[in-house]
Parts: sequence; C-alpha cells; structure tokens
Amino acid sequence: MSKQIRLAAPLQFDSIVDGPGLRVVLWSQGCPHGCPGCHNPETWDYQAGNRFNVDMLIDKINDNKLQQGLTLSGGEPFEQASALVKLVKGVQKPGFNIWAYSGYTFEQLLADEDKRALLQELDVLVDGRFEQDLFDYKLQFKGSSNQRIIDVKQTLATGTIVLWQDPYAKF
Repeated sequence: MSKQIRLAAPLQFDSIVDGPGLRVVLWSQGCPHGCPGCHNPETWDYQAGNRFNVDMLIDKINDNKLQQGLTLSGGEPFEQASALVKLVKGVQKPGFNIWAYSGYTFEQLLADEDKRALLQELDVLVDGRFEQDLFDYKLQFKGSSNQRIIDVKQTLATGTIVLWQDPYAKF
C-alpha cells in the first residue's frame, strides 16, 4: 500500500520566496508549535487538509522540469517524517535541492530517530519557532531573527552548525 500524507493544500509550483530559485512547496498539515503570529495557522489542525498519495506527488514533482528545488513547509513537516522521507528520496535529481522549515531546532530533530531520518535527506533546514517579536520583513528565507538557515550536509559532516550561504549574495 502506498504511503499517504496529509497536506494543507495541493503542491504549489513556481514559488520564489521559499528558498532560492523556482521551487515546489509542500504545505504539510498539523503543527504542535502554535507560534503566535504564525503565517499559516490554518495548518495547525492535524485533522484538516486532505490526504494525498506520496507516489502521485513524486510523479507530479518529477514531471515538472522547471523547478529547481522542493521546500517542505507547513504546518510542521517533521510530524509526517516517514512519508516525507519517501517523497524526498523519490524526487532527488541532479541540481534539485531540498529545503525544510521547522519549528523544531536542528538539535531536537537530530535527537529523534524518525525526524533525524528526514533531516539527513535535506540540503537546508530553516529551524526554530517563529518569534513574533523577532520578526523582520527584511530577513531572507526566514520569519524571525532567532531562526537559522542551516546547511544540513555540511553540519552533519563537520559536527558543528554551518549556516547556509547564499551563492548570489556576493553580486
């Protein structure tokens, strides 16, 4: 039987604000954090949204050749880690990068076996709860200044947090 995942909405294609380049965004349903000022409070309810077949989502993402990456957002994507591991493994292709937003910190995700499995498949993690008093609309790819944009591969390889560097920031 194919895995199912509960999403707040169907896949969103052509995003330019949820990571670099032209991206597919997956809006997971269900979130335990309840951050005041959250951009997506409609994604908190675990019973809302709709169930989608993971294999069907993989096919839709792979069929769209213009997208440069996938961003897992929500809700809290790590609440459905096993389904997302399958999805992410199914869409890995040359030049395609995987980002995720999480209210959990990198350290919290690393300490949980199921969540760690998804973390290890990512290129970049934007971690930490949204803090309304630390909001700044000028921040790139994050909502509040406490959040970190972590290069997951480099962090796992070195054992110390390595922040993602925007390759276009020099220009």
